[in-house]
Amino acid sequence: AATSGHKEYGDAQRYQEIFHTIKRTRIRILMSDDRSPIIYTHTDEAPALATYSLLPIVQAFAGAADVSIDTRDISLAARILAVFSEYLTDEQQIDDALAELGEMVLEPDANIIKLPNVSASIPQLHAAIAELQAHGYALPEYSADPQTAAETEVNARYDAVRGSAVNPVLREGNSDRRAPKPVKAYARANPHSMGDWSPESKTHVATMSGNDFKANERSTTMATDDVLRIELVTEDGVQVLKEAVPVLAGEIVDATFMSASHLDAFLAEQIIDAREQGILFSLHLKATMMKISDPIMFGHAVRAYFADVFAAHSAALAEVDADANNGFGNVLNAIAKLPEASRQAIEADIAATYASGPDIAMVNSDKGITNLHVPSDVIVDASMPAMIRSSGQMWNKDGQLQDVKAVIPDSSYAGVFQATIEDCIANGAYDPVTMGSVSNVGLMAQKAEEYGSHPKTFEIPVSGSVRVVNQTGEVIFETDVHPGDIWRMCNARDLPIQDWVKLAVSRARATGDPAVFWLDPERGHDCQMMAKVEEYLADHDTDGLEIAIMSPVEATKFSLDRIRQGLDTISVTGNVLRDYNTDLFPILEVGTSAKMLSIVPLMNGGGLFETGAGGSAPKHVQQFEQENYLRWDSLGEFLALAVSFDHYAEMNDNAKAHLLGETLDIATSKLLEENKSPARRLGQIDNRGSHFYLALYWAEALAAQTDDAALAAKFAPLAAILSANEITINDELIAVQGRPNNLGGYYQPDPELVAAAMRPSQTLNNIIDTFN
Repeated sequence: AATSGHKEYGDAQRYQEIFHTIKRTRIRILMSDDRSPIIYTHTDEAPALATYSLLPIVQAFAGAADVSIDTRDISLAARILAVFSEYLTDEQQIDDALAELGEMVLEPDANIIKLPNVSASIPQLHAAIAELQAHGYALPEYSADPQTAAETEVNARYDAVRGSAVNPVLREGNSDRRAPKPVKAYARANPHSMGDWSPESKTHVATMSGNDFKANERSTTMATDDVLRIELVTEDGVQVLKEAVPVLAGEIVDATFMSASHLDAFLAEQIIDAREQGILFSLHLKATMMKISDPIMFGHAVRAYFADVFAAHSAALAEVDADANNGFGNVLNAIAKLPEASRQAIEADIAATYASGPDIAMVNSDKGITNLHVPSDVIVDASMPAMIRSSGQMWNKDGQLQDVKAVIPDSSYAGVFQATIEDCIANGAYDPVTMGSVSNVGLMAQKAEEYGSHPKTFEIPVSGSVRVVNQTGEVIFETDVHPGDIWRMCNARDLPIQDWVKLAVSRARATGDPAVFWLDPERGHDCQMMAKVEEYLADHDTDGLEIAIMSPVEATKFSLDRIRQGLDTISVTGNVLRDYNTDLFPILEVGTSAKMLSIVPLMNGGGLFETGAGGSAPKHVQQFEQENYLRWDSLGEFLALAVSFDHYAEMNDNAKAHLLGETLDIATSKLLEENKSPARRLGQIDNRGSHFYLALYWAEALAAQTDDAALAAKFAPLAAILSANEITINDELIAVQGRPNNLGGYYQPDPELVAAAMRPSQTLNNIIDTFN
């Protein structure tokens, strides 16, 4: 009754409150148990596949130390099924694990290991729905143009699970991300490849000079608790865009918009300039987390590049629902439905556009997939660092590297990447052997600055003004807008900001490194934030610490100068820039952001431990399906597990759990030293082989420790039998490579098929399954 809201069950709102009260009580009982579990999340793609191999090992080891590890499925498929229970049979219905974890992170004993998950774009959402329907789930369709109240309600449910739906729920704390010492040491001893930069490189970032989100931003700090209303005022009256946005005293509230007409003019100029300079046109957005604004901007770019095609064939494209916001791949799929004559005419104009326009950066040159094909293929925080690492170049249609015009329409953080490019052109590539580190303290608690991943972003249908009005009728913001403009509002609460400043000071004290707040005095939001930072820094002992406030561009230059000197710096940033920095610097320093240690000290005392990025996960799954070879590196999981065990030990006074974490770090260091991470080609160990060696080295470390004789005695036989069977286990793991894998699905693979594929060594399985 609570979840369905059917009228016959009475007051759905009241039932919802009762439902959540029961759930909170259940969680409190669970978390107060002496054996309260560590929660290991089941997510998507390559990390989910790896879980089938790694988790049995982890659970066996943890069980020996009286630590229980439970799982919760927060994959995209599970999130979809959880919100459409009434469409499913009783056997198909599942608990809403994400909602449960959202309650759990508020508890002081929370201990959650969060793996990368799909932040679904609309094309990914459609693919997941189609797969689940094929699996027998009677799910409704996601309508491209909802016409009825029922279709609108269905779309709203789907919208709640796509984009960055997981992180805002779980992140009840600010983040501490850094490269662990073993990872940094390994990168220095085994430097990853870095492309050579030419002083004549034409690569650069192109961004708007005005009328974008940065330029139009207005911000205020709320004096009292209030409830705001967002409304669009036009000649025809007032349309309520958002009825109620509760805000608290001290909360920073922003409103801004991007002008559609200025965006179109900017994109047209960049296409012409890229052609004249003979460089690749490349678009860099974040159409997953920024699930409203960035797909719209992506659509503008597709229509700008193929302007002649859309002008000449607008009626035919509309007839087959070609949606540029979902990428040019969607357009190509749509025109395949047209009569042959119409399709050929459009294809001819597409070919003419390719011939006359600038070359587009490619996602897959062999398959002809461009940077404009799929919005979720090129995510700015991962794509820009990868380009900078590769000489500032991307692949062209001929499979060759070429200089790039990197188009990042909004100027808020584009300067960070441009400053890095300019540094590389002037000074050459960075040296992983000598370069320093840039860690991050990120403001993200309680959905802080979740631009684009919330229901406060709107594409304006008609000219008018958008007003933000408080409960007394006072207008907080008022903005003139025109059709197609993208308007959005975001919030940052006061308590998370206080916690963020506190975490920055503690990291500066612990490391002795400078802590730099990346705040821009030219942005309305940042001006409000700077005032709070200066106020709350006074609450802490900062004597002897180097703490500064710099604009993102100046902070980038400062950090890069220190990097080249081999010095470390702490970047203290807001939420979106946190995403950018924790990809940019790790990809340059250690080759990947997946090797970062990501700790989220939850504000109520618990811990959330994230395991790295998943940007390359789709390619890994494709290779696994084709060749039974999984390149995914679970190092992030190893690092997160170690600190999770330490947190568990502290919260539960469990010395054995502390030894699990301590010896896991030892095992991880040895795994890196012995080069037992997944290799790069068939015939060598992949993700599964890496897990075997972790188990071997972990058991050896536990057997060798002297703090707990009983634990050492328990693991000594395990270490011995794993070592004795090393050749056999490796042979069994490698023998299966080179053949196709049927997993029974991408978003909802068959658990039995995946388990069989990810645990192909019967020898290893027997050893692990019979331990304990």
